Amino acid sequence: MAEGSRRGRLVTFLFLPAIVAAAVVLGVFLFRASQQTEQIRQRSVVEATLTLANEKVDRLDRMIIEQDNVLASEVDVSDPGQLARWWLPTAARETPTVRAVLIVDRSTPENQVVAFASRALEAEGTEDEAFRRLLLQRMLREMDLGPPTPQLRHLHRPYNGQSYLVSYWQGQAGGRPYLVVAWHDVPRLVHDVFPRLFADPRGASRVNVVDEEGRKVFGAALRQGEFTVGRPFPTTLYGWRLQVALTAADELGQRVERRQTLELLLVGTACVVIVVGVSFILFAVEKDRRLSEQKSEFVANVSHELKTPLSSIRMFAELLLTGRVPTEEKRQQYLHIMHQESERLTALIENVVDFARVERGKATLTFAEGDVGEVVQRAVEVYRYRAEREGISLTLELDPELPSTSIDARALELAVLNLLDNALKYARDGKQIDVRVSAVSGGLEILVADRGPGIAPEDQRRIFDRFVRGRSATHSRIRGTGIGLALVKHIAEAHGGYVRVRSQEGHGATFVLGIPQRS
Repeated sequence: MAEGSRRGRLVTFLFLPAIVAAAVVLGVFLFRASQQTEQIRQRSVVEATLTLANEKVDRLDRMIIEQDNVLASEVDVSDPGQLARWWLPTAARETPTVRAVLIVDRSTPENQVVAFASRALEAEGTEDEAFRRLLLQRMLREMDLGPPTPQLRHLHRPYNGQSYLVSYWQGQAGGRPYLVVAWHDVPRLVHDVFPRLFADPRGASRVNVVDEEGRKVFGAALRQGEFTVGRPFPTTLYGWRLQVALTAADELGQRVERRQTLELLLVGTACVVIVVGVSFILFAVEKDRRLSEQKSEFVANVSHELKTPLSSIRMFAELLLTGRVPTEEKRQQYLHIMHQESERLTALIENVVDFARVERGKATLTFAEGDVGEVVQRAVEVYRYRAEREGISLTLELDPELPSTSIDARALELAVLNLLDNALKYARDGKQIDVRVSAVSGGLEILVADRGPGIAPEDQRRIFDRFVRGRSATHSRIRGTGIGLALVKHIAEAHGGYVRVRSQEGHGATFVLGIPQRS
């Protein structure tokens, strides 16, 4: 048994750390897998937002380039004087963002402007003149002007604190190179075009445009720390940058935090559940091991309890059979002892049989109107001779006019016999056992009090459990099966009553068996 116990403990100490380690590894794996899944999800959101940003900047570029292509198809550098007549009638409809168109003769040293058409009002003529001077003095030097080619190019620069966007291409007429410049109205782009192309229909501030220095040109300022995707305009407004907040970026950040917290809690909870589950399993294993030891001890105790009365019966039977009995009085005494021991043996066997029925759930009681005082008196008479033989005074006190109640007389007598047997084992030092049956409110109580060593407080809660015996029984080596008080508890509860113990160590113990009064 000791070797098996050591093996069980060894398995326990190896099994629990292995389970905990497996739970931790599983938790880490799940957490990392969840993080990877979240990263994939975030990457998908980023890619979707980047696609949205690309779509928006491409739409603006296409719109401006389409207007430039319309101008390229309408402007004839061989007849610059007809520029205003060709372009202005359809300008508002086909090139709404173009404010002015210029044709520059590049064959002259001063780059003479040979044609100028503007949609500006007369009051805005000074701005047109300022743009003409800016073009000739600064912009031409920054344009990519090589051999004459119809390739469309763009220039986007801030000048004098104002942003300018011009489209330009070159052509030839009569062997002379010409430059066509389309001046796009940037304020009109910002105030009229951007809202149509970039505004979120849900009203959310998810898109803005910033200039070369990061200053906001359009849209609301995005919150600091918000997930954003930036994309410069590739061809036209290439000095500016479109910024798009990730879809539900604030919710995404919160969701990531919530998800990580939840997953940590789930992993932690799973580990705790595993540890608790394993602890319960180990507790059950340990309890089962103790129960197995208690059953083994029970078998040994029952064997001893059966052997003792059998030995007495055999010894006195041999004396009677061999005729070694000096007097008739002794012969009667031996027969009486044999009878008492057989009664004790019968009671023990009935205990074991009844307990086995209780364990199998097949124990049934038969109730009938009965006299509790008479039942207790019969039980006391069974043990009176044994008490006298061991020098113990056994007294019985019955309240007068005890009410009758519905009981199983045989089961109740068995319960009292077990209480008396328990008292006789521990009352040898006190030499006194008192039994009393009294009427109480709602029923009757049977008290069995001894003057023995008493019961420790921690044992008082356990002694009515099967196979459990108190420390005083273990220390004093008093034999017992550990099922008597458990059977008493079962019988009391089957009657709808109770069994309790009152005791102080060194001052004996009083067992109280309560039976409700019922007809």
